[in-house]
Amino acid sequence: MWRVRDRSVGFVPTMGALHEGHLSLVRAARDACDRVVVSIFVNPTQFGPTEDLEKYPRTFEQDKVLLEGAGVDLLFAPNAEEIYPRGAQTFVTVEELSSRLDGLSRPGHFRGVATVVAKLFNLVQPDAAFFGQKDAAQVAVLRRMVRDLNFPVEIVVCPTVREPDGLAMSSRNRYLSPQQRKSALALSQALRAMENAAKAGEHRADILLAQGLRVLESEPGIRVDYLAAVHPDTLEPLENLAAGGLLAVAAFAGETRLIDNVLL
Repeated sequence: MWRVRDRSVGFVPTMGALHEGHLSLVRAARDACDRVVVSIFVNPTQFGPTEDLEKYPRTFEQDKVLLEGAGVDLLFAPNAEEIYPRGAQTFVTVEELSSRLDGLSRPGHFRGVATVVAKLFNLVQPDAAFFGQKDAAQVAVLRRMVRDLNFPVEIVVCPTVREPDGLAMSSRNRYLSPQQRKSALALSQALRAMENAAKAGEHRADILLAQGLRVLESEPGIRVDYLAAVHPDTLEPLENLAAGGLLAVAAFAGETRLIDNVLL
């Protein structure tokens, strides 16, 4: 009906457990579009067999209140059977990008992401979809998918929202104990150290990464998954960042895997 009335539709796909980062996407969609749709769906196909699907935070009633307060026009909250009907055998894979950064650490993750987002785009039919810069690898995968499959959807990327001390907001932050929460600050501190060095004129990726790794390794509560300097669109490693690039990190604080990045 909105399309019949020539109303633009902005879409914010989420897995719930909403925080200010999600709400910033809703506000961006509200500013850019006539109508805003938000989905809440904990997508089982993007979790590995040893990952946190069962314990992933589910706060649906609280999320509804937040979305009502943010002026969302429609909340779409399907169940798994609606998204993946019995016997479903079709998946979307963005071949090379899906094996880089988080895709290397989490095999099959981006196949699950691309598949569910493609399904949601087909169901919602948005004009624009809004994602956070914190999920930079996901953004690269989805941009390529949209281009390759000719989806008439604009991918809008919004800045990472951080806590006052610099920690990137994430639904998984609620897993952290007070000590793990303190240790997790090493991620943003490492990125800030590398960003400052780049601004001061150091563009060699190996030097920047060594500086960031020293920050991460100085925090005993952190176990590094990856620290990388890559092209933001291809996720291919860069040797020099004079023309810009993406500095990305994934690390564990306790058993909680966190990601963060900065775009130069």
